[in-house]
Amino acid sequence: MKEVKDKAREMMKGFCRVCKVCDGRACVGEVPGMGGLGTGASFKNNVSALANIRLNMRLLHGVTDPDTTCSVLGYDLDMPVIAAPIGGVSFNMGGAISEEAYADAVVGGSRAAGLIAGVGDGVPPFIHEAGFSAVEKNDGHGIPFIKPWEGDEIEEKFEKARATGCSVYGMDVDAAGLITLRQMGRPVAPKTLAQLKEIVAKIHGWGAKFILKGIMTPDEAKRAVEVGADAIVVSNHGGRVLDHAPGTAEVLSGIAKAVKGDICILVDGGVRDGSDVLKMVALGADAVMVGRPVSVAAMGGLQEGVEKYYAMLKGQLKQAMVLTGSADIKSITDRVLFK
Repeated sequence: MKEVKDKAREMMKGFCRVCKVCDGRACVGEVPGMGGLGTGASFKNNVSALANIRLNMRLLHGVTDPDTTCSVLGYDLDMPVIAAPIGGVSFNMGGAISEEAYADAVVGGSRAAGLIAGVGDGVPPFIHEAGFSAVEKNDGHGIPFIKPWEGDEIEEKFEKARATGCSVYGMDVDAAGLITLRQMGRPVAPKTLAQLKEIVAKIHGWGAKFILKGIMTPDEAKRAVEVGADAIVVSNHGGRVLDHAPGTAEVLSGIAKAVKGDICILVDGGVRDGSDVLKMVALGADAVMVGRPVSVAAMGGLQEGVEKYYAMLKGQLKQAMVLTGSADIKSITDRVLFK
């Protein structure tokens, strides 16, 4: 992984520093880019919220080879991890590799690791085209995320996503804060419950499932259940749309208390290693989405880099499970958290 990161640093020079600790401090305000909006507080809060959670170490047990597998949204995963839908990394990071090569690395690397990747949407069109193409190449094994466009574009994008053969679709409503898109003449906007119900009904009519990404409060989590979504992603869009938002780890347990069992709960934001995955599951997530680290791995090593990152992540998760006495994913509860 050191070689992969060194290569990524070279490939993204001038756009991402590939810091030893990806915590948002060096890239404050660099949007577009890898940074957080404004003061970067939301990005930094994601990382610090996880870092401030401590774990109970337990070693008087028989757990030596924990089972990391789980089932999420009909997918059997090697661990509770999904690649977050980040598009335009090649476009925004200097173009050292093509967007197609980047998307293929993330989607193909995730599939090879027994996982699944989300693919992003955006402007210019080749961003979503590269992601959708990668999903299609992998026999529909990927999750297209569509931005909350205004007008006919949202319908057109879902139809294009359908052609990939996927069985799960997402919408990152948290992208409604991306003012750069409106400045480009491609506005995005929040969605009413009526609008979301219509979208969910369409997706369910295709025999597929729907993820609503960008939930940060218990009341909106309940609304996601109300509109019929199959899953939510607790997310502040990587700290890139609203400054001074809390870290996702700060709000996750409250959201889980409100809707656990009624809807699948995913979360992203600041997940960097296997201990972070364990913490998020203990707080109530069914699985976590990992963004920037997967992007760095893809830029620095293409599919092999992505697979190496996942192998490292799984090793860290298994170690954390052994040291907290967690035999499998279902046994990871808040008992592992020091309070």
